[in-house]
Amino acid sequence: MSYGNYPDLIHVRRVLVIKLRHLGDVLLSTPVLSHLQRTLPNAQIDAYIWEEAAPMLDGHPALSNLILHPRKWKKLPLLERIGKELGLLKRIRAQKYDLIINLTEGDRGVIAGFVSGAKIRVGIDPGGKKRKLLTHLVKPCPTYRHTVEKDLDALRRIGLFPELDERELYFHVPEEAKKWARDLICDEPFVVVHAPSRWRFKCVPPKLMAQVIDLLGEKVVLTGAPSEREFVQEVADLTSGEVINLAGETSLKEMGALMQLSKGLITVDSVALHMASALKVPTVAIFGPTSEKNWGPWQNPRSVVVAQKRDCRPCHMDGCGGSKMSECLWSLSAEEIARAFEKIKITGSSLAGSC
Repeated sequence: MSYGNYPDLIHVRRVLVIKLRHLGDVLLSTPVLSHLQRTLPNAQIDAYIWEEAAPMLDGHPALSNLILHPRKWKKLPLLERIGKELGLLKRIRAQKYDLIINLTEGDRGVIAGFVSGAKIRVGIDPGGKKRKLLTHLVKPCPTYRHTVEKDLDALRRIGLFPELDERELYFHVPEEAKKWARDLICDEPFVVVHAPSRWRFKCVPPKLMAQVIDLLGEKVVLTGAPSEREFVQEVADLTSGEVINLAGETSLKEMGALMQLSKGLITVDSVALHMASALKVPTVAIFGPTSEKNWGPWQNPRSVVVAQKRDCRPCHMDGCGGSKMSECLWSLSAEEIARAFEKIKITGSSLAGSC
């Protein structure tokens, strides 16, 4: 057995990367796709992800196909759901993949990789008997480590070691999204504030974020998902500044275009943070119970984390004592957040409007 037990990749022609996680997690896996393209330039590279995460990878130059799994299948009658699940697995097997890279914990990715029939199946060690379904086990890092590096460990396990400058995130913003943003904003300088998160315990209270906006003294565009519009509107109602609430009214590509035209972004731990890292947008990232070492800005030279130094953080809990409210966020200073943004924002207008 050779040192490292690395597989021979010379005959690999079809690769499937599996990342069945939330939007930001999928975006953070893009360096894996990019490095595979560099090291296996003649291979077809596909990705298997949740359907709603498609915008995170759409337009990635390394990808040939996206295999999308709709979450709505969970609501179907049992037999119908099983039929669709089996049909998807049959589709994966028909592709005759040579290499499977599973970046997802849980059974679904492991099973899909095994059913594919690929000779090389790499994945996070699932423990127990399921380990036999993989040919190369990735040992989970027991200490804090950025999620990008954790994903890249799957490549390292098979002998591929990307250099530091080969670990960039990639998020494609199409021209139609850029035009939409220019037409909306014209030449007015503005700041993007992304106040909500999928998980409320990662958010600062609306009143605090409104105070931050008032201190900025800038025109602000508020963003968020459709389900977060009420929370974002509360922020808008509490500020005396000039704000445009676009929560629930933009696609992810349009949100990326707005970031590119802006003076910078202020956000909590959310998908917006990772998009900004990919697009190199000046960013203030606000962290509470989650770890900036795992989820913070990635290779973004104009970014800063605002977080309290407390013995209890990061606790990874859904609020203090499971209360859904995180004291480490609620007691932050609006002045500290505003000062942090002043240090990293783009000065003047970089917009190229057409109004």
